[in-house]
Amino acid sequence: MHELTVVEGLMGILKSHAKANAIARITSVHVVIGRLRGLDRRQIAGCFEILAEGTLAEGARLDIEEIGIEGRCRDCGQTFAVPGFQIQCPSCSSVAVDLLSGQELHIKTFEGKTREDLGVEESTASTA
Repeated sequence: MHELTVVEGLMGILKSHAKANAIARITSVHVVIGRLRGLDRRQIAGCFEILAEGTLAEGARLDIEEIGIEGRCRDCGQTFAVPGFQIQCPSCSSVAVDLLSGQELHIKTFEGKTREDLGVEESTASTA
């Protein structure tokens, strides 16, 4: 399952950034996924829920923003949305197209609480 590997990577990034910012509990995560990645948002959400168990992201809300495919024709300069997966200029039928969007995969933002926000002393907090 490709989604599991992707979410494992996202969890590693979250853990690293949370530690760097003294975040003890992640409350929400906003992920951007381009349509060309071929990822199923339900599987991403399910994998996130499973992998977040017992970690600082347990119970966090996951928001997934899907980005459509957009291209620019190198022959006529037309910028256009790609409705399916056939990347061809609707103006001149050229397939010489530069992709402008649709390949994204990143954490846009995440929110969390510090130990102080949670009222937890540093020595008793878990960062699993």
